[in-house]
Amino acid sequence: MPSAPPVEAVAPGVNRDTSLLALERVQSRFRNGRTLLRNGGRIDEVSPSHYRVRGISGSARLGDVVEHRSSAGLRSGEIVRIGPNDVLIAPYERNQDAGIGDPVVIQTTQGSAPHPSWKGRVVDALGRPVDGAGPLVSGKTELHNNAPSALSRQRVAQGFSTGVRVIDIFTPICFGQRLGIFAGSGVGKSTLLAMLAGAKAFDTVVVALIGERGREVREFLEDTIGPESFAKTVAVVATSDESAMMRKRAPDMAMRVAEHFRERGDRVLLVLDSITRFAHALREVAIGIGEPPVARGYPASVFTDLPKLLERAGPGVMGSGSITAILSVLVDGDDHNDPIADSVRGILDGHVVLSRGIAEQGRYPPVDPLASISRLAPKAWTRDQQVLVTRLRSMISRFEDTRDIRLLGAYQPGADPELDLAVRQVPFIYEALTQSPHENPSLDPFTDLARHLKSKERPSDETAE
Repeated sequence: MPSAPPVEAVAPGVNRDTSLLALERVQSRFRNGRTLLRNGGRIDEVSPSHYRVRGISGSARLGDVVEHRSSAGLRSGEIVRIGPNDVLIAPYERNQDAGIGDPVVIQTTQGSAPHPSWKGRVVDALGRPVDGAGPLVSGKTELHNNAPSALSRQRVAQGFSTGVRVIDIFTPICFGQRLGIFAGSGVGKSTLLAMLAGAKAFDTVVVALIGERGREVREFLEDTIGPESFAKTVAVVATSDESAMMRKRAPDMAMRVAEHFRERGDRVLLVLDSITRFAHALREVAIGIGEPPVARGYPASVFTDLPKLLERAGPGVMGSGSITAILSVLVDGDDHNDPIADSVRGILDGHVVLSRGIAEQGRYPPVDPLASISRLAPKAWTRDQQVLVTRLRSMISRFEDTRDIRLLGAYQPGADPELDLAVRQVPFIYEALTQSPHENPSLDPFTDLARHLKSKERPSDETAE
């Protein structure tokens, strides 16, 4: 029997329950598993960011992907609001080409599912290849988008070396931890993320570039990640010129890829750059469907969606791997109490603050060790290292607190031995922590620090000892 084209149920005025039941009987007569019936409707209103469709409210669910057929070809979108008579759809393409009366059908599949062969590939927010290297193999269709239950997760227990001295000393990271890089624009978030992405401790790396400049994508992947590390990397890209829906879906696709490899037992590093632009996309979509803003223009749903995404990272259930998430947070106007920064900081297991003042002094990475914290650092430090880091923080704090006094000439050596030690040692500590992206990773940062301080000791100091 020849195969028939899909039938679109778009007949207004007909009892949908009766008609759908009859159509399901027709569908059940075919044994080849081919989908013949899809629910559909027609566009009756178009706006710059959304379009409204009548005829599918009864079968639509939030998050369903639809296919829109226009004179320019096939376009996709996502259902973001459902009313009694119509649904509101946010398109994935900037140029939606929607017209009144165009047919819209609900897709039966939700795009490609992650597969191990995706390593070394670049995909968009829908899991479609964008690197010109051919089609992707699709994995299982059972994709999960919920965090593991709290009591079934493994505990975070082991640290690893990132190769970045200032991170490994002051804010060490553990497998399964979620760490944020907080900074204003142009301070060096992406550079530090790239240095962290080169860590050798992971089986798989997933990089999500959300709302970034298009020209930087190839530079990041080819130069910063490099051919050797890229072979174990899956990149998900949604640049700044793409629609809000694509920027909204990119972190979810990256998380799905990371979850796939975690279930296989891999230690996964997930790099999200940046979570703030993801929040901007959430805001754009939410305001477009009529949600009222509650904090600096952000609707309440933004602060609900952020923990839904971030809680999915971390250690998996017993017998699986872990997702170590490192994400950048763009601090608007260098205000670290910005609503997004404040909300994300409360969800994460630590935060690294990049200071514009430190960057202006030429110290890179411009990490502020006094404002940065890792809540899981005690699991990565030895007891001696913990005591040493506490002492280093105290010295740096004393040095910075007295900077104005020393500039005014009111500091007198010999009056305060602890301050004398800080004035003598802290500049050398800053030198030891300075690290270029092109330098080899540090294998033992505490030994490197001790060696540098030893090389800077003055002969008079050695004689005094």
